[in-house]
Amino acid sequence: MMKDISNPQSMKAILKKHGFTFKKSLGQNFLIDRNILNNIVAQANLTEHSGAIEIGPGIGSLTEHIARHSQKVVAFEIDQRLLPILSETLAPYPHVQVIHSDILEADVNKVIQEELSGIEDIMVVANLPYYVTTPIIMKLLTEKLPIRGIVCMIQKEVADRLAAKPGTKEYNSLSIAVQYYAEAETVLKVPKTVFVPAPNVDSAVIRLTLRKEPPVQVQDEEFFFEVIRSSFAQRRKTLWNNLLNNLPLKEKREELEKVFQAIEIDPKRRGETLTIQEFGKLADALAPLLK
Repeated sequence: MMKDISNPQSMKAILKKHGFTFKKSLGQNFLIDRNILNNIVAQANLTEHSGAIEIGPGIGSLTEHIARHSQKVVAFEIDQRLLPILSETLAPYPHVQVIHSDILEADVNKVIQEELSGIEDIMVVANLPYYVTTPIIMKLLTEKLPIRGIVCMIQKEVADRLAAKPGTKEYNSLSIAVQYYAEAETVLKVPKTVFVPAPNVDSAVIRLTLRKEPPVQVQDEEFFFEVIRSSFAQRRKTLWNNLLNNLPLKEKREELEKVFQAIEIDPKRRGETLTIQEFGKLADALAPLLK
């Protein structure tokens, strides 16, 4: 049985051998706890017929655990210095393909077609760099990828927002955007001590299960999100004030009043109290005013 990459001794030895130093600018925090790694992979419910996409494999400690539970793994690594390390640490796993690329610039659909063709069940499993968590998650959710979902380690504060319910202080436009595409649940809280170097923040693992259909049908998706962003522009302000200040409605106060009456939503409410369905109703009712 091979020794895991993910214990502190192995990791130190590998980093020392390759003279690797952490780059703060890339948000590099490598996992060194076998239980946590096993737990992350368990939350993805992989089988030997699953394909997995990983982002930021580091030296391969999570990759190794994913590889043991799946048919094929494709890992995107932005840091060229890690490529020789990965080719060494992942040598026992020929079904892992490392791609030197920034996930935000990659054509993920094309990579899936080329590297994971014929695989029906695909999950993204990753310990995401914290400084680009949101753009990565939104890219994965909006690009209509043939994936079942995403299980990723992120900053606990962000996880709380993604899974937040209406009426809580964490609930914001990001919560709604994510929950429009996926069901979100925090499945694991993770202490700082399981990383090298230890980050300054607490972490959590979130599972996003992609929806077949959004929870609300809207006439214009782009406008729906614009209404949501406007409603949260200044958190302490009412819907009425936020919409007047952030959409071209200043000349249309009377019509705006009628919209609120018609859909039976109190304009004195704050954005954080509205459900995704209420935002759908609001956006569809506002759209004619702005045509």
